[in-house]
Amino acid sequence: MAKGMSDMADRLAPVSADQPATTGSTTPRLLLIDGHSMAYRAFYALPVENFATSTGQPTNAVFGFTSMLANLLRDEEPTHVAVAFDAGRTTFRTERLESYKGNRASTPEPFRGQVDIIRALLATLHVQVLDKPGVEADDILATLTAQARDQGMEVLVCSGDRDTFQLVGPTVTVLYPVRGVSEMSRMTPDAVEAKYGLPPARYPDLAALVGETSDNLPGVPGVGPKTAAKWITQYDGLPGVLENAERITGKAGESLRAHLAQVELNRELNRLLVDVELPVGPEDLAVRPWDRQALHEMLDELEFRTLRDRLFAMLPDETRDERVATAAALDLVQTGDGGLGAWLDARADEVLGLDVRGSGAPARGDAWGVAIADGAGQAVAYDLTAIEPADDAALAAWLGDPDRGKSLHAAKEAWHALDGRGLALRGVRFDTELAAYLCQPDRRAYDLPDLAIGYLRRELSSDAATSAGQGALDLEVDGADEGRRAAVRAAAVRDLVDVLGGEVADRGATTLLTDLELPLQDVLARMERTGIAIDRGYLSSLEQEFDGRVQGAAADAYAVIGREVNLGSPKQLQEVLFDQLGMPRTKRIKTGWTTDAAALTDLFARTGHPFLEHLLAHRDAIRLRQTVEGLLRSVGDDGRIHTTFQQTIAATGRLSSADPNLQNIPIRTEAGRQIRRAFVVGPGYSTLLTADYSQIEMRIMAHLSGDEGLIAAFRSGEDLHSYVGSRVFGVATGDVTPAMRSKIKAMSYGLAYGLSSYGLSQQLAIEVSEASALMTDYFERFGGVRDYLTGVVDEARATGYTATILGRRRYLPDLTSDNRQRRETAERMALNAPIQGSAADLIKVAMLGVDAELTRRGLRSRMLLQVHDELVLEVAEGEREEVESVVRTQMAHAGDGVPGGALDVPLDVSVGVGASWHEAGH
Repeated sequence: MAKGMSDMADRLAPVSADQPATTGSTTPRLLLIDGHSMAYRAFYALPVENFATSTGQPTNAVFGFTSMLANLLRDEEPTHVAVAFDAGRTTFRTERLESYKGNRASTPEPFRGQVDIIRALLATLHVQVLDKPGVEADDILATLTAQARDQGMEVLVCSGDRDTFQLVGPTVTVLYPVRGVSEMSRMTPDAVEAKYGLPPARYPDLAALVGETSDNLPGVPGVGPKTAAKWITQYDGLPGVLENAERITGKAGESLRAHLAQVELNRELNRLLVDVELPVGPEDLAVRPWDRQALHEMLDELEFRTLRDRLFAMLPDETRDERVATAAALDLVQTGDGGLGAWLDARADEVLGLDVRGSGAPARGDAWGVAIADGAGQAVAYDLTAIEPADDAALAAWLGDPDRGKSLHAAKEAWHALDGRGLALRGVRFDTELAAYLCQPDRRAYDLPDLAIGYLRRELSSDAATSAGQGALDLEVDGADEGRRAAVRAAAVRDLVDVLGGEVADRGATTLLTDLELPLQDVLARMERTGIAIDRGYLSSLEQEFDGRVQGAAADAYAVIGREVNLGSPKQLQEVLFDQLGMPRTKRIKTGWTTDAAALTDLFARTGHPFLEHLLAHRDAIRLRQTVEGLLRSVGDDGRIHTTFQQTIAATGRLSSADPNLQNIPIRTEAGRQIRRAFVVGPGYSTLLTADYSQIEMRIMAHLSGDEGLIAAFRSGEDLHSYVGSRVFGVATGDVTPAMRSKIKAMSYGLAYGLSSYGLSQQLAIEVSEASALMTDYFERFGGVRDYLTGVVDEARATGYTATILGRRRYLPDLTSDNRQRRETAERMALNAPIQGSAADLIKVAMLGVDAELTRRGLRSRMLLQVHDELVLEVAEGEREEVESVVRTQMAHAGDGVPGGALDVPLDVSVGVGASWHEAGH
């Protein structure tokens, strides 16, 4: 660890142009990156909706690319580096074959402009950027590779284009992305031959025969990689295969002879140029010191706070020696066989840092190593696949003892990893991921290496990331090295307890962490392990039904316009809608007129055109089919789906669901109800029970605002929206029409989200003046709501944060921004966070209460899901009435212990039972 950081400091120190930087090896190492290839992969690996500046500039490709580059610079320690980009779509290959790469879709709108940002960022890093009209980036990389190889350099080529495999050799390795841009496969000569059965130099021969879909180069029909490799080996290369084509028998031989011209053309086009005239050579690409100020300003403008910390932690600074010393001073103790128990007993009263290496997937986790660190700089590490029985027993006793304190990062995933090996995890006193989330709820990620950099000024090597929650890697290191890296992580967790613990206290979140989020982790872990039973046969039939809807809607759309088009192509849809059908233009974008869902829905509302009706139905059916396909892929061997509940995603405190997401299944549509029928009671249980809060957010609004009218409405038990409508419109409750009630409902919920009179007018399809008058009348009768909404923003502007009824804070520095758009966005968050966050807090309190009471009573029934304001339980035979009583009581009284006393309004709970999630709805 110390050597790696020392090398990084030396490598980033100033070097002259004629004196390359050096690593621990005397051999210069050149890192070459295919810019467009990796930027595109980053774009599709990271959801664009989660990566944008407050001004709306998408940044997912920039973030992913820069993060990848930082990892490569740190882990590969290049002495020289360059990035090549395509100069345009027209090259000598497209002149030779017009359809070359012609199957590629037009550039996604959110991707436009991100390459320019990447170029600008590379300039601040003083990384050489190259492009050349008429050739591709791969040709530039191939030329530099050949030159560097001849100069005795090691070369690393980072590209997602398999054509670069032909460059692989004894001193040339291709880093090929296998998952986004975060995981790379090292394609050495042995790796290429193991995968394709041929040496790298002959990979283009194979590609010429089987074709390359991404380049729109068709292969020989019926000829796959194995057949192609056999021919190439048998006839000593592609020329030999072509010369002996008449001797190759069977249908494959006939197919080859029918496509000889295409194969020859494929080989001509996939050959990379190694003689491109370039303004620089490998010797000119030495790593240079970064422009710190320019880099800092650009990362701030991009709002890459965490990534900025990572990058600047890589630079040599006044704290470098301290960081190196911290890592080097860690004493990895060898306790000897059977010595773990004594080591742990000597620290019986201390909360120790724990790192678990393994897979933290629910119901299929496994742990293969642990490391434990104390606060005095000592640590132990064990390989669980080879641990001595006495140490194994001591570890199991310590892990399962609720009175022996542990601190972890992402403890729930460690829980699953240990559970997969039959080990219980109890006594978690601190979770650095949860603590960081409570302190910075708007942060995008809470990875341990980032927290160590930000709070400890300590860099953790990425190849220590084999811990639960960090993703499994195949490490080419011995057990001692792996154990030491795990120990470094465990020590970082232990040290973060002191730093983060103080910040949690300063932010008033200690009780939230210790009494709510940490106990909830254990509940969620057990829910994830249990999962929910699925009727796989029904779900498969539903997939076929939705696929039929997709095909039917497409056929109906084609019938309207008299031809078939690609309904997923914005370009073709623009031609149909605005040229053929002459519809009113939508919003202007760079590629023409937008065809996104909102625009087409609005267009259909205005025109009622049947083509749009079928097009929207087609999109809905595709979305439903994809949902069902995802669910089918997620069914485990036990016939159940095991989702993952995430505590650190939503800034408001709400839980989210992933792998698969069970919170995005609609409940108010027939299609959504069909999908919910697939979730059923499992064997050994009698029924599912669902329970949810009625109008929870409006009840919280009434409590927070103290408005007597709203409070009276809930206490009366009358329908809220009819009650409010009667007072706004000045009519008896029984005379409130459905239209009146609908307007009041939309406004009541909209006000909690900062809805303006214009937004209300759009939502209700009424004039802005009518919407404004409606809001005025509302506030005249419910002045407490008006005062609260104004006051909560003013208070947040003064304090810098909003808070829920349990004290969960959301920090909103943009409330005082000079940028109007950023300020108004923050104001809407200030309105929403206390209400939605309080609802999230209450359902979590209810979950803890339900779980504790089920356990106390010794009931077999168990919680399976939490979906926003709803709980789903699996009820054992003979326990239905008792379970319903427990759930109603715990949910209804979840607000009794809030600071200042119980809520001013009752919490109403609806309960339903049935054999499926749908039947149990109410």
